[in-house]
Amino acid sequence: MKNTCLPAGRSNEDKLFDIYLRELTEWNKKFNLTSVDDPAQIKVRHFEDSLSILQAIDLTNQYVADVGAGAGFPGIPLKIVRPDLTLVLIEATRKKVDFLNHVIGALKLEKTVAVWGRAEQLNREEKYKEKFDVVVSRAVSKLPELCGYCIPFLKKGGIFAAMKQEQVEEELSLAKDRLIKLSAAVKMIKKVTVGGIIRSIVLIEKL
Repeated sequence: MKNTCLPAGRSNEDKLFDIYLRELTEWNKKFNLTSVDDPAQIKVRHFEDSLSILQAIDLTNQYVADVGAGAGFPGIPLKIVRPDLTLVLIEATRKKVDFLNHVIGALKLEKTVAVWGRAEQLNREEKYKEKFDVVVSRAVSKLPELCGYCIPFLKKGGIFAAMKQEQVEEELSLAKDRLIKLSAAVKMIKKVTVGGIIRSIVLIEKL
């Protein structure tokens, strides 16, 4: 896989993305993991899109949760290019968790686990509540609801990075009261372009 976040040449990261693509394509024939089934489109719409978060936040050696991980986006692509991350993939659908566990093994990813459960329940458990440096989420739900899922996972000063569509102003307005209740505030909105599509990455800090 070629991306501005990756070094030129045939790297170990490229090989891991190839394995990930192969496994995702094979499993997608049996289970509906993603509606995108063209390999070239998977690279752009899933892999490169996931890595676009690095244009908004520098991830290095943090404890990261991916809420609503699905087939592993954005968590696994981020882990491939930032192997020092400790990653928890949270997903409510069992078959997707089975796939995530398979991929973790196939890619030999260290410090990476997939957890089967609902975020609104896990974020109250002592093991996960206020434990993470960074929480990421992509295409899960509207921002007011998503903040309620994700912000409780953050330690004080932690960052929630929500990957949203380009027009995010209405969602931000609706989330204003929720953010106050959760002691959080919008830190930055970064516009990124992947495959000709513009999206907003909203960075929210736990105060």
